[in-house]
Amino acid sequence: MTTPRTTIVGAKIRGLRESKNLSIEEIAEHSGLSAEQILSIENDQNLPSLGPLIKIARALGVRLGTFMDDNDALGPVVTRAADRERDSSISFSNGATDARKHMEYHPLAQQKAGRHMEPFIIDINPEDTPDFQLSAHEGEEFIYVMSGEVEIVYGKEKYLLTEGDSIFYDSIVKHHVHGAPSKSAKILAVVYIPF
Repeated sequence: MTTPRTTIVGAKIRGLRESKNLSIEEIAEHSGLSAEQILSIENDQNLPSLGPLIKIARALGVRLGTFMDDNDALGPVVTRAADRERDSSISFSNGATDARKHMEYHPLAQQKAGRHMEPFIIDINPEDTPDFQLSAHEGEEFIYVMSGEVEIVYGKEKYLLTEGDSIFYDSIVKHHVHGAPSKSAKILAVVYIPF
């Protein structure tokens, strides 16, 4: 039986913070997040969207992928479909104000050491009335809709994407990705984070 990734992510953040002799308050100060939010992430009570995790990674001086790494392969990494479906995924609340789990991330390169891109297959669960907060972070994102309908809020604009559509944008602009109202979706997402 595999360990849920949410447990791995919270434990890795705590372990990295403690190994660097940093308090939760120091990480909060450097990341711009609240101490309560960091504590809830470390205790697996809430795994937010990627934005806050990227801010914590920056505060710790590590790549985002460090929170999800299983191994440190230097060569190519192949992720078989059967392995991706069998392995535990990472469920994020996607910035929802009530921390519901709307997105399930399936990492595609977690064994690759030193990467700057984070590729995922993401299952987006349907919502009648999406309730979310926009977030921003350094880097770029590419999204390809494999099935369903996706709504992307980017700055003051809103984009509706359907199967076969894609979007590439700078992550520094406040944004949010979610299913169109009452629609589920599956997307391929690649997040580039400069380090």
